[in-house]
Amino acid sequence: MSWITVTIRRTAGSAPRDAGTQMRVFADYIEGTIGGGALEWEAMRHAREMLATGKPADKQTIPLGPNLGQCCGGSMQLDYLANAQTETPPPREIWVYGAGHVGRALVSTLASLPNVAITWVDTSVDRFPDMMPTCVTALPAANPAIAAKHAPAQAEHLILTYAHDMDLAICHALLSGDFGSVGLIGSATKWARFKNRLGALGHTPAKIAQIACPIGDPSLGKHPSQIAIGVAAAMIAPANRRQKDQTA
Repeated sequence: MSWITVTIRRTAGSAPRDAGTQMRVFADYIEGTIGGGALEWEAMRHAREMLATGKPADKQTIPLGPNLGQCCGGSMQLDYLANAQTETPPPREIWVYGAGHVGRALVSTLASLPNVAITWVDTSVDRFPDMMPTCVTALPAANPAIAAKHAPAQAEHLILTYAHDMDLAICHALLSGDFGSVGLIGSATKWARFKNRLGALGHTPAKIAQIACPIGDPSLGKHPSQIAIGVAAAMIAPANRRQKDQTA
């Protein structure tokens, strides 16, 4: 089956997506999106014209102004290449501990983000929902702290189990190894107690300070979905900064 890979190579001014974004255009469907409504329709039209004529590669610089009926005001350089694989970076490894109300809302929200791989840990299989997104792997573990030790070194961890002792054990296990980030649900009082207990377990104040607690945005509210939105927003911001640095 033939397709055209469309890549945003450069942007200038206001643009709907960043450089490096890709989509694949087939004769009757697409995979991915470069955004922009009329911009995407023009890219699809051009790619399908290439499929029809057999043209292997092309470039376009498209002004995002009156010609497309858009008000972005910038421009985008698009590269077109026949049968090219998309350049997908490794997924973000996110480990979520706890399948209660907040855990379910959080996993549902995070699973809608692009290019994530979520490992969802809880103490038994019956604590998970029957249906889960394809990017989510359920990991039943009688002792989640032991499971945490097997996470990739760059994984981002979010701890929100049903028991404070279990949360503490996971924190202790993670601080004893390597991790990308750790977030813990809880109040200021819970965190003050955890800091004391983690210190008694031998962790330095600098190491303990790498755990973010509480997680989310308290101004959004305490409903599970509000907590999930706040946590996801906090995780998106640094990821977007890294992506911009890599494509600059």
